[in-house]
Amino acid sequence: MNDKPQIKLSETVVLIDAAFLNFVITDMKGYFEKTLQRSLQEIDLSMLTTYLTLDAGITEGKNEVQFLFVYDKDSSHLVHCHPSDLEKELNGVAFQSPYGEYSFASVPSEGMVSREELFLDLLAIVSDSADVKRMIVVSFNEEYGKKVTDALHEVKGKEIIQFRMNEPEASVEYKWDMLAFPVMQALGIRADEL
Repeated sequence: MNDKPQIKLSETVVLIDAAFLNFVITDMKGYFEKTLQRSLQEIDLSMLTTYLTLDAGITEGKNEVQFLFVYDKDSSHLVHCHPSDLEKELNGVAFQSPYGEYSFASVPSEGMVSREELFLDLLAIVSDSADVKRMIVVSFNEEYGKKVTDALHEVKGKEIIQFRMNEPEASVEYKWDMLAFPVMQALGIRADEL
């Protein structure tokens, strides 16, 4: 008998630490509003999630992309995003796009384990799932990055893309990309402004 919970997962799973996403969006919005001397738009979450998956290599078609947001009491709302409430607006909903169906599930860490432990537990479940072919990981590397890197090095037979804010300290066996680019695009920052 397998003691891990069996969750039906899509072929592509995007695991996001909401606290990290909030940290990056707040930081970038503040920085670029000062630098560009203009206010930036609020983020349409459907656009941000689309930009993320495009940067991860998703192409048009009948993809099923499942977003799992891990959050705690301090990160239950995504800052500067619409929709933003992970519990009331972004749990059990989906939208269709030319790239497929994007579904959302929000998983709170309150009362059970820390946000870090929950993220690592879900990472293990996604890694072990035979259903999952592509993993897109947005973890809070400044808090628990080494544990994520170690876990990702153990994953076999899956395409892995990690979004980060800085280059990995050591070479990694999976793809990584800068989270700044899809966030900047979603905030309405144009390449010619940089």
